[in-house]
Amino acid sequence: MDAATQAWLISQLGTATDLTDLGARYTRLGTARAVALEVLNQRLADLRAQVATVNVSSVVSVSIAENIKAYERQIASLVAGGSPAPDEPDTSVDDDAVLLGTFQLVERRRR
Repeated sequence: MDAATQAWLISQLGTATDLTDLGARYTRLGTARAVALEVLNQRLADLRAQVATVNVSSVVSVSIAENIKAYERQIASLVAGGSPAPDEPDTSVDDDAVLLGTFQLVERRRR
């Protein structure tokens, strides 16, 4: 794993992430996006295993529902291809490229 890929993973997962664990996962999975998705899915599963809300009347109320939603949004963004990783091939289309398409004209039925 190179420095750019490591920096991308840290930007996706936070600075408290264990770098040796990331390196082992990257070696096993092969792509930074797969590593990020595996870590985020694991964190989401850990949160879902906990009680979502704790409420002590007139003292304190704690909810992790928004944290769960945030992880779900981040996972959906990564699955959709948002925030391209440095180890992924560049799939952008050149500005000079011309895209051609065809369509077929069909006569409308007469009434």
